[in-house]
Amino acid sequence: MATIKVKFRASETPDYEGSIFYQVTVARTTRIIATEYKVYKNEWNEHRAMVRCSKESPRFQYVLSVQVNIRFDLERLARVTRILNRNSLDYTADDLISEYQCMTEKNSLFRYIDNIIAKLKSNGKVRTSETYKTALNSFSKYRGGKDIMLDCVNNEIMESYEAWLRERGTSPNTVSFYARILRAVYNRAVEEDLTEDRSPFKKVYTGIEKTVKRALPMRTIKKIKGLDLADDPKMDYARDMFILSFMLRGMSFIDMAFLKKENLRNGYITYRRRKTGQILTVQWTPEMQELVGKYPANDNAYLLPIIRNQQALPIYCYRNICYNVNKHLKMIGRMLCIPITLTMYVARHSWASAAKAKGIPISVISEGMGHNSESTTQIYLASLDTSVVDKANLLLMKDLGA
Repeated sequence: MATIKVKFRASETPDYEGSIFYQVTVARTTRIIATEYKVYKNEWNEHRAMVRCSKESPRFQYVLSVQVNIRFDLERLARVTRILNRNSLDYTADDLISEYQCMTEKNSLFRYIDNIIAKLKSNGKVRTSETYKTALNSFSKYRGGKDIMLDCVNNEIMESYEAWLRERGTSPNTVSFYARILRAVYNRAVEEDLTEDRSPFKKVYTGIEKTVKRALPMRTIKKIKGLDLADDPKMDYARDMFILSFMLRGMSFIDMAFLKKENLRNGYITYRRRKTGQILTVQWTPEMQELVGKYPANDNAYLLPIIRNQQALPIYCYRNICYNVNKHLKMIGRMLCIPITLTMYVARHSWASAAKAKGIPISVISEGMGHNSESTTQIYLASLDTSVVDKANLLLMKDLGA
């Protein structure tokens, strides 16, 4: 049997913080586990072997966090002890500490997410790995860069994180985006038996609000295509990439950028979506060739005139070009008084909505865009024109005799 006690060692220097450590005893052999927790002597309750929290103290929040962390550490130690008792007839204090440290290392949320990101990248899901990295960066910023154990993630922390995001003006859908990724990570850890399910996301918003319409009608797409931008090569290039994306069934700009010459065979482009890994095939038309033919052919392996710099890393090259293309698209949007912010992403929404307006079934649109489900496609489709609703309402009012 193992005995675990929480101990406090006061500082030899007056008015300095003392250290908290754990004393582990197995078969009369005692070992020490040091912690990073430090409190003053008057913040330690010797009788209860626990920190003393006083709401009047300016250090209340810190001392409270120490109290919570000690509780989770003891739970983890107890869990390791149960596992060893169940699986081993004979173990030592050193074995228990080794297993505890191993579990603690695995239990680190930041390290756990980093491992998931690495696996996603190795499986070719680069875009998905980037979304996980974005969520991790956001939560890390909230935590001030301080890691947290998986079994310390609870309701209070996630509600506090949500409030922190909203205070900074983060949109509800972005809050949900981060929360859903962290929830997926947490559920995965529960499945791997790294933590017990404490349902920390029960009160956090994880829905999807209806977004501002981002699709343009075909007449506006034609206006963009017909603009004479010969005097401004940067705007001309941005417009061409937008139209090419639309022609390529709303292909995302990152997929366009990383198309290789070998992806084009016998009049068809076959590529794997970076976001989902799904393989898609798109017909290469004379109109597409004419648009790309405006620009010198690449000396490298890439098909389209996007990634040209052979000295820089391709992903950095892509991000720089994407930023500049979107910047010039916004200028085009203002030039044409387009009511929404014009970006490359709008081309994808617009293709879906234009296809819907032509009566193409959602199942076909979904397959054409490489979506995993039709519900995802629905998000891309433009809302029903309000004039159609108004006409329907007038008919109802007419039946009512109004």
